[in-house]
Formats: sequence, structure tokens, C-alpha cells
Amino acid sequence: MEMALSDAGVTKDQVNYINLHGTGTDLNDRMETAAVKKCFGARAGAIPMNSTKSMIGHPQGASGAAGVAATVMAMLQGVLHPTINLDRPDPHCDLDYVADGARSTRVDIAICNCIAFGSKNSALVLRRIAMA
Repeated sequence: MEMALSDAGVTKDQVNYINLHGTGTDLNDRMETAAVKKCFGARAGAIPMNSTKSMIGHPQGASGAAGVAATVMAMLQGVLHPTINLDRPDPHCDLDYVADGARSTRVDIAICNCIAFGSKNSALVLRRIAMA
């Protein structure tokens, strides 16, 4: 995430949404939570985030594309989809996971985490552009 922010010329304070890889497994979700906390520090808990996989299942190789599509839709519509079935959050996963229904908000700069088998991880920074 830090390398993606640097490459994009974006500061951590500018990010106002994260689309998580969010597999719903203890190990992966705890590691992703720890990575978000390491990257954003005390501000991590103030950034709304969600998991698209909770809504569609795990599309394997298309996970990144699904997350990017959901992020673009959030930017266009100003609505973050919920992370469904988040009934008993892991105490180690204590960030602002949009969980109790969709949330209306303006998304200007977002990160989309894409994590794959064999540690082929990436983070994409997406920026809202002015529409004519």
C-alpha cells in the first residue's frame, strides 16, 4: 500500500476508502488488518473499508478486477457496499468495516488490495476524476 501511494503521488491522509481483499479467514483478515494499521497508523480506524468477496464469493483470479469494479462503482455512486455476514467480528480485526448495510459517502481516493496465491500482492490507488 505504501509503495502504491508513493507511485501515485498520494498521501495517506488523502485516502478515504479501502476495498479489502477480505477473504473472511482468520489468518488473511488479521494480516490484512495489521498491514492497514501499519500503513495508516492511528488513522486506520477512520477509513471506511469493505470486502467485495462477502457479497460475491471468492472469484479467484478475478478478485482484483472485482474489487476494482466495486471501487469504481463506489466512486461513481457515492455508496460503499456492506461487508455482509460480519456478525461476530474477530477482535483482532477492529477497523471500520462497513457491515450493517450500505454507507453513503464521497470517495475521492481509494486503495484496492489484491492478494493472490504465492504472495503475489498488489495495491492499486484509484482517484476520482472530474466528469464533464
